[in-house]
Amino acid sequence: MLGAFVNAFRTPDLRRKLFYVLLVIVIFRAGSQIPAPGVNVHNVRECIDLTKSGSGAGLYNLVNLFSGGALLRLTIFALGIMPYITASIILQLLVVVIPRLEALKNEGQAGQTKITQYTRYLTLGLALLQATGIVALARSGNLLNGCSQPLLHSNGTKTFLVMVVTMTAGTAVIMWLGELITERGIGNGMSILIFTQVVATFPTTLWSVRQQHGWYTFGFVMIIGLAIMAAVIFIEQAQRRIPVQYARRMVGRRMFGGSSTYIPLKVNQAGVIPVIFASSLLYLPAMAAQFNQNSSSRWVTWIDTYFVKGDHPAYMIAYFLLIVFFTYFYVSITFNPTEVADNMKKYGGFIPGIRAGKPTEDYLSYVLSRITLPGALYLGLIALIPLIALALIGASQNFPFGGTSILIMVGVALDTVKQIESQLQQRNYEGFLR
Repeated sequence: MLGAFVNAFRTPDLRRKLFYVLLVIVIFRAGSQIPAPGVNVHNVRECIDLTKSGSGAGLYNLVNLFSGGALLRLTIFALGIMPYITASIILQLLVVVIPRLEALKNEGQAGQTKITQYTRYLTLGLALLQATGIVALARSGNLLNGCSQPLLHSNGTKTFLVMVVTMTAGTAVIMWLGELITERGIGNGMSILIFTQVVATFPTTLWSVRQQHGWYTFGFVMIIGLAIMAAVIFIEQAQRRIPVQYARRMVGRRMFGGSSTYIPLKVNQAGVIPVIFASSLLYLPAMAAQFNQNSSSRWVTWIDTYFVKGDHPAYMIAYFLLIVFFTYFYVSITFNPTEVADNMKKYGGFIPGIRAGKPTEDYLSYVLSRITLPGALYLGLIALIPLIALALIGASQNFPFGGTSILIMVGVALDTVKQIESQLQQRNYEGFLR
């Protein structure tokens, strides 16, 4: 990995791209530190310090993670990349349900451009809704539990509207920065921005372990963290390769086919999406209870007991089962064995020992269901690590190795290195041909 980055900086073209990405990241992080208009910065900092060791921000851990800690500080980039992630997931699901979107997907680049445009519009709509909710919680004092100080200078309608518009515009700027990295930088811009926000909070959370629990616990957490990271890298790289043979065929006077390739089926085919699905689903009832804190109804008390803190066994079991369910669900809508089998049959491809058509489809479905099970169990166990740490040492926010953060860091880092290596390889081939 380090060798790829060293060679990239030696190549003038890649060096310019890397410096451009670093410049955009600096702008992105600067926006995550600038408070929105009307925010009482002094009170916000004091409230965050008071609730660091408690569960005051427990409901918003996922959104706060993707904002690099900017959510609880109420900055102009407080919503982070979360609205775009949610919009992308919704569009992926709608493509399977709505025939018009499925037709756009099959049109190639032009259709994909249209779907991307729909994703932008939906992102702005979701950002408007989320900004309204966050600012409303800040006005009512429910954003950070245990904090009695006002987070805003004024609770007037004008301040409310200005903050909502500012945070929504901040989300639009984040989308623009991500597209700039994709067009002029290296790799997927949105993934790199997510990686930046997750890594931004990593050193602070890691050092807080040393401050609160001492050097022995810090060393133990580092050893466990390195073991978890090695396991995540191993699973993320693991794949089942199904061999495919293409028969020879004559097209005009030319002979085509006769080559051998394979279909790579990753063990973790769904990536980090099931964890986001499960977290978001469990986040909804907790947020509803947050808006009805003064209510004495049983359902509010039940949610406060089982869902708010996240250290109850019932919550962990529900979280694990939802991750397993969403893993199978997401894999089923992103990999279509029928479509793959039809394409192989159309171009004269076949799996050795398996007849083309329906038998190939059944075989792919069988292999996919078998390989998805260890991937789902792996995602569930990794996601439960911070919750187990919450139950054992008392603070999941102080355990950086595990959950969504480690999956994002490892996954995006591996993809970025692959992008750099592919571009280096392309330039080496060009130099050889010359």
